[in-house]
Amino acid sequence: VQLVEFGGGLVQAGDSLRLSCAASGGAFSDYAMGWFRQAPAKEREFVATISWSGDSTYYHDSVKGRFIISRDNTNNTVYLQMNNLKPEDTAVYFCAAGLWTATSRKEFDFWGQGTQVTVSS
Repeated sequence: VQLVEFGGGLVQAGDSLRLSCAASGGAFSDYAMGWFRQAPAKEREFVATISWSGDSTYYHDSVKGRFIISRDNTNNTVYLQMNNLKPEDTAVYFCAAGLWTATSRKEFDFWGQGTQVTVSS
C-alpha cells in the first residue's frame, strides 16, 4: 500500500486545516488508518486512528474535541480535520495503514512520507 499525504501548510493559531491521505496499491477498506505526528527532536506520536469501516475512532487526549479523523473507502482516502490549531500542533504529520485499529506505531505497516504543518502564534 502506498500512502501520500496532502494539505499541510503554514497557518495561524486558531485556524483550521484538513489533511488528506490517498492510498493506492492495496485494498484500502481492509486497513485501519492512523495519523501520527513528529515534531523536531521528538518521538513520532499517535494522533488519531479509525477502523476499516469508520465506525470506531480514537484520539490522543491533546487533540480530542479539535481534530476529526474520517475516511472515504470509495475514494481510498483518509482525512484529518484539524480545528483550533495551536503552536504545539506544529509537526510533520504522517498517515499510516495497518490491520488493527491501534494507537501504537508498531501496529502500522505502511507509512506515507509526511506533510508539514506549522502553526504560528
